[in-house]
Amino acid sequence: MEPKEKRPKTCLPICAAHRLVPGTRVRHSYPRRVEEAVCGLIALLYEVSYRFQALMELFQQDDVALPRVSGYFRKAAEVEEKNAETLLNYQTERGGHYCAKDIQKPRTDEIRNTRQALELALHQWKMMATFLEELYWLSKGSKDPHTASFIRKQLLAPKIQQIKVAGDLITNANRLGCTNEGESSFGEYLIDRLQEELDGSA
Repeated sequence: MEPKEKRPKTCLPICAAHRLVPGTRVRHSYPRRVEEAVCGLIALLYEVSYRFQALMELFQQDDVALPRVSGYFRKAAEVEEKNAETLLNYQTERGGHYCAKDIQKPRTDEIRNTRQALELALHQWKMMATFLEELYWLSKGSKDPHTASFIRKQLLAPKIQQIKVAGDLITNANRLGCTNEGESSFGEYLIDRLQEELDGSA
């Protein structure tokens, strides 16, 4: 899915500490601005993966025990980690490098039920889709069609599908009586038992 219009400004998480490594790699017409943006996105993808791991563990707890919901976030974490590694490999192939960062696993104290977790996932994926679209246009504007094509096909198009599935799950959670108030309800049990999308790829 190709973005519809160009954005004049960027909100990309540019790696502020990024530096070129002289004399170690052959740079294949790889614009520095694009390399810095890719570096920042790799770190962000790892952060999102760790956030989904934390949600997975939350729904594994004995007092929650929603195994299919937990499995959904496990798959989501695996997908984002794979995306980070895909982008990392691409960075290396283009002659760029990744600035390794210490990424802490986030807490999930504010998440009390399935609907809140799904809304957090939807927010994360919409944010990532926005950044990927920004990177697409940055690459086009930097005369780097290779990166633009790679981002659109390998990362942006699948992200749109993740957003759709998460939106459908939230709609069904509402129908089953899941709310954002208080702890988990009987609707949590129903969505864990009945929702087929939880078994699909995140």
